[in-house]
Amino acid sequence: MPMVTVRYWAAAKQAAGVAEEEVQAETLSGALSAVVASRQPEPGAHALQAVLDRSAYLVDGDPVGGRAPETVPLREAAVIEVLPPFAGG
Repeated sequence: MPMVTVRYWAAAKQAAGVAEEEVQAETLSGALSAVVASRQPEPGAHALQAVLDRSAYLVDGDPVGGRAPETVPLREAAVIEVLPPFAGG
C-alpha cells in the first residue's frame, strides 16, 4: 500500500493539529479516512472531518475537482493538499 503525505492548509491545519502527516492509502478516500481514524476517539476527529467534508484537494498538484475520493488512486510518495474554503473566494 502506498505511503502518501497529507498537507493541511489554513483551517485544515488547525483542525489536524499538524502541518502534514504520512499515511498509507491506495485512494484519496482511504487517506482521508486514515487521518480521521488516527484521531479517534479524540474530540478533534469530528472537527477535522467537518473541515475535510468542505475542502478541495490537489493530488500531486492536480485538482481532484468533482471526482469521488474513492476513484482517485494514489501512487507511492503522492502528496495530497487539503485546501479548506478560504475567505473571499
